[in-house]
Amino acid sequence: MSRRLAYLALGDSYTIGEGVDGTDRWPMQLAARLHAAGIPVAEPRIIAQTGWTTDALAAAMDAAEPLGEWNFVSLLIGVNNQYRGRALVNYIDEFTGLLQRAIALAGGHAERVLVLSIPDWGVTPFARQELRSPRRIAQEIDTYNAAAQTVCATHNVAFVDITGISRDAGDTLQMLVEDGLHPAAVQYARWVDAVLPVAKGLLAAS
Repeated sequence: MSRRLAYLALGDSYTIGEGVDGTDRWPMQLAARLHAAGIPVAEPRIIAQTGWTTDALAAAMDAAEPLGEWNFVSLLIGVNNQYRGRALVNYIDEFTGLLQRAIALAGGHAERVLVLSIPDWGVTPFARQELRSPRRIAQEIDTYNAAAQTVCATHNVAFVDITGISRDAGDTLQMLVEDGLHPAAVQYARWVDAVLPVAKGLLAAS
């Protein structure tokens, strides 16, 4: 029997799956679909929490040490930096540090790390309730994502853009949990549709 590939998922509310069942979190859905495709990925260890910024995730990783070595690491972080109005330069610096740590946790194999873009919460009913400008949120998230994609390219790490998916019908009740902000299982499944072929390519040689 093939050994099971160890998977570490790093992030915030989107990775912990705020408001959905544990099996509906996108890393759990991804692992299940990879396994069904013949790639024996173990149930992921998730280090993520609602509200975490880049520095909060780094601190949580510090507290969890030693984290050991993993066959596959995913990273999705930054929406709370944008929500709190933090400077782009601060995000770039802290995201870069997290990405370098993710590569180290993957045994130095950048090709075993995958980054997801920040989804656009500006399309949600929650954003309207807060009287926040959807256009401004979209512009800021696009700027954050462009910076993260550049950092990933510099480090030869795969970057999957799911922001467009989050904007497509992202304000409908079907796509959201009860808080009107976080994605429902069906939306996470759409993200996994985009992530799956990239992850399969990264792990096919494992």
